[in-house]
Amino acid sequence: MSARVAIVGSGLGGFVAYTTLRHAGLRPEEIMVFGSDADPAGAWRPRAAAIRQRRMRSESDGHCAPTSFPGLAVREAARRRDPAPLVLSVLDRYRPTVGEFLRHVAELRDRSRWDESVVLARIERIAAVEEGFEVGRHGVFRHVLVATGHPGLALPDELAGDPRVVHAYEPHEYAARVGVVGAGMAAATEWLNALAAGSGVVSVRRREPARRPLNVARPFFTKRGLAGFYAAPRSRRAELLRAFGEPSYPPGRAWDAPVEAAAREGRFRVAPDVDGVAQIICATGFRAGFRHDPLLARLVEEHGLESEDRWIVLADDSTVPALTDGTRTLALAGVPGQWAYPAADTLVGMKVAARRFSRRVVSWPTR
Repeated sequence: MSARVAIVGSGLGGFVAYTTLRHAGLRPEEIMVFGSDADPAGAWRPRAAAIRQRRMRSESDGHCAPTSFPGLAVREAARRRDPAPLVLSVLDRYRPTVGEFLRHVAELRDRSRWDESVVLARIERIAAVEEGFEVGRHGVFRHVLVATGHPGLALPDELAGDPRVVHAYEPHEYAARVGVVGAGMAAATEWLNALAAGSGVVSVRRREPARRPLNVARPFFTKRGLAGFYAAPRSRRAELLRAFGEPSYPPGRAWDAPVEAAAREGRFRVAPDVDGVAQIICATGFRAGFRHDPLLARLVEEHGLESEDRWIVLADDSTVPALTDGTRTLALAGVPGQWAYPAADTLVGMKVAARRFSRRVVSWPTR
């Protein structure tokens, strides 16, 4: 059978959708995955390496397998013959190492036969047609899930062209005196990295960061919390999403103690600008909003899709209402899907969108 399901995006969001469809019974030849890299961790891996990330921020369900159980805690406990990961998982405190996560991705990639479905191609246009959706020049598909990820790194306009600048998610070492712009997880990680390298650190930030274990408040991962989110007016929903995007990093002495010790030694301070530093590390995350993604911006313009602020307005099941009906499905997952699930850019959120999409695909007799 020729492929009638397309996934646009070959990163972790697309990979989670693929493994979910395979679990639902679809064969590799029934799915086409379009992207620029056959490695599903190809975009994520160098960014994690750049900030020297050692552990995942996600909790027990933060993996790419289609079912919640068994997760990485079970896998690690069995490999180490140690129940400690299981205990931490029950307490929602399990944080797998980056190495553990990447081994999981590699094994699942092989077991799911992911590479048989991947087409290395950049998709610049998705157009609604009578039979479904025309995806670039690669044919028409009845069901399409778009998981294009972040639309590029964000850099402050005022620092454009400054030779001292490097983004935190790009490979770099540390100068003797470093200015770190930003106040979220990447910035906090870079404070510790630079201090460990012996650097003096100047933290440049507009506001004090929030201290919370996860980017999105835990109630919004639950049905009850989501019910209130879905019932909110559009303006309020956009306000909540903007708040979730504000800088934050986890509480705890592991983060605070090195910074406090360095401040006493005169090696860490907060300042309003980057004057006097030899290197500027922009821990400013990614560009935000569908307008920075050429594929999504074109989709909105050509089909007159509804939007609110920087988000495409989606149905609660992550589909695009104007282009989805009983005969075809267009859904957004990952970062573009936050309107339907606030934590859509997490592995848990990717799985939620993937399961919703999978249910529509398998309910269609000919897929």
